[in-house]
Amino acid sequence: MNRDELISQVKNEYARIASSESQQHFTQTTTEVTPEAYYEKLLSKVINEISNGTFDNFKSGEEVVTAIANDKTWLSDWK
Repeated sequence: MNRDELISQVKNEYARIASSESQQHFTQTTTEVTPEAYYEKLLSKVINEISNGTFDNFKSGEEVVTAIANDKTWLSDWK
């Protein structure tokens, strides 16, 4: 898949997740970071990985988001 298209799809996925009502538990479990700030940080790292070719074999942004949700080691500098 084209990297620009993959980035666009990932942006849409994280925007959807960050604004989702189901993220209420997120704010109940952490007081230091808003869901928007968390996903913005995550998105910047994902975009960097996409640009570096980490997800070249993935077929959609949803697939990338799911993989990262299940395993943060996809992100080389995640802390």
